[in-house]
Amino acid sequence: MALRQLCALSAALVWGCVASSSYHTAVAPPRDLQITDPGLLGSLDIEWKPPPSVQTFNECTVKYRFEYRNAGDRDWKVIFTRKLKFRVGFDLSRTAEAKVQTLLEGRCTNDVEVQSDWIYATFQVPLQGKLESEVQNFHCIYHDWEYLECTWQPGLLAPRGVHYGLYYWYEGLDHAAQCDDYIQDHGINIGCMLQNLSQAEYKDLSICVNGSAAATLLRPLYVTLRLHNLAKPSPPKQMVVSMSASEELHVAWSPPGGETPPQCLEYEVQLAEDEGEAKAAWASVSTQMETALTISRANQSRISCVRVRGRTNIFCADQGFWSEWTQECFSVSRKEDKQLFILIPVILSLSSSLIICILIGQCKKRSPAGKPLHGSVGC
Repeated sequence: MALRQLCALSAALVWGCVASSSYHTAVAPPRDLQITDPGLLGSLDIEWKPPPSVQTFNECTVKYRFEYRNAGDRDWKVIFTRKLKFRVGFDLSRTAEAKVQTLLEGRCTNDVEVQSDWIYATFQVPLQGKLESEVQNFHCIYHDWEYLECTWQPGLLAPRGVHYGLYYWYEGLDHAAQCDDYIQDHGINIGCMLQNLSQAEYKDLSICVNGSAAATLLRPLYVTLRLHNLAKPSPPKQMVVSMSASEELHVAWSPPGGETPPQCLEYEVQLAEDEGEAKAAWASVSTQMETALTISRANQSRISCVRVRGRTNIFCADQGFWSEWTQECFSVSRKEDKQLFILIPVILSLSSSLIICILIGQCKKRSPAGKPLHGSVGC
């Protein structure tokens, strides 16, 4: 009997805990999710309102899981926040998608995270012109962390006399700015040089390339860049190569010039050796952040070449461009050559003595008997 009562009491306690927990598990999603365009070339404002019952959760923390992407992207970008508004970058040539849900956790949920349903919103700017009228092969390089060079080619349907303009914006600018240093080909803008962008590093840089032509609508190009992922340093400087007595190559160089942070560079070192008619291919021997290296030569070849190049390392960027190579070639004598250089003078000396003896013998045979030879001049 006591056992039955104990079991009944336990069941009641379990049911009460479940009921108490389930009472607080329901949390409403945020309200009024909106996406608006402030005219910043792809940086859109996304905001929402808290759920109506948020004031009742005094013993819990209310947060939000905010996700966004462009239509067609596989992955969502995720932000956990307590804020109600964000400004994030999109490619305006595609639909912007956003979603948000409420996260509730604390004493009111027995310290278990409770999630609401999602709410969704999309945004699409009105597209003008055909896709083939958009500029092609848009490409940017951030040279020496000093200036950004962007180039493009006219769209397939772009008419003659088209005029292109590049506009850009990053956090810190009051409004979008226009390029003032264009690269031209036959009077048509095909590129732009942007200076003084240090304030845009490690931020979204929104760019729009728009075109105009008489009686023709051209589709603008929208891109969002990160400068540190486009950096290309100059080649390493002052490379010095020396040979030790143990036939080891010592290579040292200096970081490139410009504004590239030295601590953000890694280097690739390659070595090639020429063995007469068979010319060896370049072989990578090291990728490192130091500016000196000792290399053991694989053979006793006469000619060696060493080259070094650099790029932004993984601690400062997700990717980057390799610099051009700095190369140094030099001659190295083999041990056999050194021995030969020692033997050649000996052989020449012996040959000269032998020739002199032969000449003296020939002269004695040709001289008349009993007549002395006058001097030691030739025959």
